[in-house]
Amino acid sequence: MSRGERKAMIAPGRPGLSLSRQCRLLSIGRSSFYYAPRGESPENLALMRRIDELFLQYPFYGSRQMILQFRREGVHAGRHRVRRLMRLMGLEAIYQAPRTSAPHPAHRIYPYLLRNLRVDRPDHVWCADITYIQVRRGFLYLVAIMDWATRHVLAWRLSNTMDARFCVEALREAMARYGKPEIFNTDQGSRFTSFDFTGVLKDASVAISMDGRGRCMDNIFIERLWRSLKYEAVYLHELTDGFAAERVIGQWIRFYNTERPHSALDGATPAEAYSIKRPGDMMDKADALPTSPQAQQPQKAINVNGVLAA
Repeated sequence: MSRGERKAMIAPGRPGLSLSRQCRLLSIGRSSFYYAPRGESPENLALMRRIDELFLQYPFYGSRQMILQFRREGVHAGRHRVRRLMRLMGLEAIYQAPRTSAPHPAHRIYPYLLRNLRVDRPDHVWCADITYIQVRRGFLYLVAIMDWATRHVLAWRLSNTMDARFCVEALREAMARYGKPEIFNTDQGSRFTSFDFTGVLKDASVAISMDGRGRCMDNIFIERLWRSLKYEAVYLHELTDGFAAERVIGQWIRFYNTERPHSALDGATPAEAYSIKRPGDMMDKADALPTSPQAQQPQKAINVNGVLAA
C-alpha cells in the first residue's frame, strides 16, 4: 500500500483514536500527514501541455526528440527537465527501450493474451489506460475502462495521484454495472500490476493480459480515445480545477458513448453497439493509428453538445 493510500485512511477527529495514534499504526509521520506537495511552476505546466500535445501526434517521441522539437519552436528546456516531466505525466515513447531495471519483485507481469486473437464480441476483452489531464494550476490523471469490441467506455475516474486506488474504483464500477469480461488487457504500469487491481480480476476469474514493453499497438483503441477526448474537449475548454475537468470529461464521454457515430461500428454509437452486441472492425482505418505522425487537428471540432466549436 502506497503512502498516499495510507494517508487517505486517516480520519481526523475519530472518537477513541487520536491522529497521532492513527499515524503510528499506519507508519506515517504526523508531519507528513499535513504536508501538501508543491505544485509545478506555470512554466513547467505550459511545457507539460505542449509535451502532451506532441505526444498525441508522435507517440514515438522520447525526451531527446521532444527537446529537438522545442528548439525548433524556440523553447529552451534541458533533457533532465523534460524527462522528469514526461515521467510525471506517465508518458513513455513506444519504441522498445533497453531494459535497465527489473520490475518490482512483488508485482507479477502477466503474459499478453491477445496475439492473433479475434475479438469479435462485447465483453470478450476489456482494456484500461491512464492519461494526463492539465488544469489551470496543476494536473490530474484519468483512467478509463473500455470494451475492446465496441469502444464503449464502461467507467472512468480522475485522481490527483498515481496510486492504484482510483483504477480499482473504476474497475469495480465497470464490473458492477456491466458484469465482467473474459480477458482484461492493460500495460505493465504499477497501478495495473498492483495486488489490489489484479486481485479484483482474479476474484472474478477474469484472465489477465498485459502488453509487451514498448508495444502501443496492444492497447491502440484506448489510445485513440485519449486523442479524441483531448482534441474535441480538453483542449477546447479552460479547465480551472478538478471539478471543471470532471464536468467537461463527463459530458464528452456521454457524448462519445451515446451520440458520436463510429465508422468501425457501421455508424452506430459505442453504447448502441454494446447494447445490441454488435462487433466492430478491429483494425479499421489503419492509416489513422497513432503510431504514424499525425497533423494536429484543427480547433474547429465538434464539442460535447454536437456543435462546431470556433
